[in-house]
Amino acid sequence: MHTSNILGMKKIFAISIATFLFVFNANAYINRTTAVVDILDKTSGKNHVLNVPVNQDTSYEKLNLLVRTCKQTDPFEAENAFMFIEISQNNRIIFSGWMNKNEPGENPLQNADYDVWLVRCE
Repeated sequence: MHTSNILGMKKIFAISIATFLFVFNANAYINRTTAVVDILDKTSGKNHVLNVPVNQDTSYEKLNLLVRTCKQTDPFEAENAFMFIEISQNNRIIFSGWMNKNEPGENPLQNADYDVWLVRCE
């Protein structure tokens, strides 16, 4: 065998092992059809839990919520959920990004009227 063939085979083997390790250790996520969110109305001081279907505009008082995706971890992994959501108020986007159930303070909507957090995906 030529040295170049051996080096090529070693590269393919190394790439295969790296791919296997990445896939084996990667978390599996399950797409869900509904995001359950907790909304705090700061003017009334009341919390409201709302089911928001994925890819359907949902209104709550002055807010319009559009969840693009809601994912949860595989049931055999530590439980967590993530959603990508766009929130608008008066036809102006006030939040667009990911929310993480286990890290509610990391990236919630916090504005003068409302706070919004992800509770779970269903």
